[in-house]
Amino acid sequence: MVVSEALPYSKTGGLGDVGGALPSALARLGHAVTVVTPRYRGVDGGEEIVAFAGGAWRDAPVCRLLERRHDDGVRFWLLDCPAYFDRDDIYGTSAGDYPDNHRRFALLARAAIEGARVRGLAPDVLHAHDWQAGLAPAYLRSLYAGDPRLGRAGSVFTIHNLAYQGVFGREVLPSLDLPRDVFTGDGLEFWDHVSFLKSGINFSDVVTTVSRRYVEEIQRAEQGFGFEGILQRRSSALVGIPNGIDTTLWNPASDPLLPASYDGGDLRGKLAVKRALLARVGLDGAGAEARPLIGMVSRMVDQKGLDLIADAARSGQLLALGASFVILGTGAPQYQQMWRDLAARHPDQVAVTVGFSEELAHCIEGGADIFLMPSRFEPCGLNQMYSLRYGTVPVVRATGGLDDTVAQVDEATGRGTGFKFGPYTAAAMLDALRQAIAWYRRPDAWKGIQAAGMAMDHSWEASARAYETVYERARQAASSR
Repeated sequence: MVVSEALPYSKTGGLGDVGGALPSALARLGHAVTVVTPRYRGVDGGEEIVAFAGGAWRDAPVCRLLERRHDDGVRFWLLDCPAYFDRDDIYGTSAGDYPDNHRRFALLARAAIEGARVRGLAPDVLHAHDWQAGLAPAYLRSLYAGDPRLGRAGSVFTIHNLAYQGVFGREVLPSLDLPRDVFTGDGLEFWDHVSFLKSGINFSDVVTTVSRRYVEEIQRAEQGFGFEGILQRRSSALVGIPNGIDTTLWNPASDPLLPASYDGGDLRGKLAVKRALLARVGLDGAGAEARPLIGMVSRMVDQKGLDLIADAARSGQLLALGASFVILGTGAPQYQQMWRDLAARHPDQVAVTVGFSEELAHCIEGGADIFLMPSRFEPCGLNQMYSLRYGTVPVVRATGGLDDTVAQVDEATGRGTGFKFGPYTAAAMLDALRQAIAWYRRPDAWKGIQAAGMAMDHSWEASARAYETVYERARQAASSR
């Protein structure tokens, strides 16, 4: 498995969660998993198992692979290359991406495969994640096609977010040490540029993404980001597998970051968490406990629906819902200021923390009644799954993984786990919130909705079993070449 982020060594977003959790879940199912990921600044090393001299291929710098074995059996190979990875940030700075990212992540892909060759491994499958690992399938199918061990490996490429495509000028091609015939429309050429993402899509046996709905969406122009035609051509190889969540870490019955514990059979502890959260953020005035509490833990950017919230706030309809809001996150300055202004004008109804706190994030998931995720697009999403597990009913836009994981409450029967809206408008979002609040006013029915969400299985084990099927498909495809 080749991935640019993996807990516990690195994380900037959901990719880091996947890089740590999926290998562990696969190991619990009996698979032998080796994860190759960079050793970034501040990451402890391990035992040196392979050393590559400078210029071992093309103009690659001196680097080595350090091995760490985890208790669950997963083996991590940390690519130690100070010239490329001993930096302040993982992908770039506030001024933009590092200009040599093509060299950095080509090295990751090449070192992963070369390390396997040197160590004499014969993997059944190479699984590459997102554009940073997109060259790994191309190397496997070209430079290593004749290797007696590696040439038989199937390849899987996972798109976590199609908006990030690893596009570079065609002048970088010689530094990638790939045959020139890969620079075609059926290879990695993208509008006369090199795309690492396109490489992963075109050279892999199976292409997965992180929800079933997202598979459909990325084949249409609205969310295809220019790749819709490429993905349509590979539609028979596309599979949607939702990410899982760590159900040990995210468990309201044992979460050490909550002031009280609870489960689906006894929700009294959830009310205690709500009280503590209201007191913590200063919303514990008269009547606050009875008022529905809407939570958000999110990047404050357009993709996450903050423009819809801004429209609803300007019209006065957001606060007219009669709910309280507790917000945690960072993002675009105008949205940070919007929430600060709302909190200043309505201190009894709105509390915002600009920044991030793991403890507060857990308390919002546990103490809020409703969790709002009005995303413009959302390949998978994790917070809606945390919310379901914590009995915090999600209100989401019906897109990507949000649509896959939240079942709309049926007006007649009350069956369902949350509330969804389709049109990307503030009016549609407000209607969904009003619907949720109306059900909140019916305590017995609300408890049924909470219990249904808490009973759902969003564990990594379920996702890992789906990957097992994909891996077998990729292995068979490779054996038939």
